[in-house]
Amino acid sequence: MSVSEKVAYLRGLMEGLDLDENSKEAKLFSAIVDTLDEVASDVSDLEEDLADLNDYVEELDEDLGDVEEFVYDDDDCCCDDDCDCDCCCGDDDNCIEVTCPACNEDICVDIDDIDDDGHVECPCCGETLEFEIEDDDADEDSDDE
Repeated sequence: MSVSEKVAYLRGLMEGLDLDENSKEAKLFSAIVDTLDEVASDVSDLEEDLADLNDYVEELDEDLGDVEEFVYDDDDCCCDDDCDCDCCCGDDDNCIEVTCPACNEDICVDIDDIDDDGHVECPCCGETLEFEIEDDDADEDSDDE
């Protein structure tokens, strides 16, 4: 039963009391039922407006999803514009492809981005990855000796 129906029921009950219209009680009950009727009308209007807003938000969400797919669809890249994955750095010889152990994403790490301690941050999840860096010059020196 809706709020408007409940107010109509209360109005019927009040009229069934056969109160003298000029009595204080009848005036009070009448004012209460009239107020409830206005509140019920406002609630009904709000419910309609809410339904319209929900429909509108759903449409916006679908449209935003289409825009996001168009704008951010770059071969399922999980990174931002300055990342080192295949879709951004291409077939660069300085890149090595690895799978991040934290997020299991395949990423391409530029060798120049690895710091002196062998650390680089995963562009997808931010986890610090460790690499063992072999110095080619040291290998050549040991071969010469």
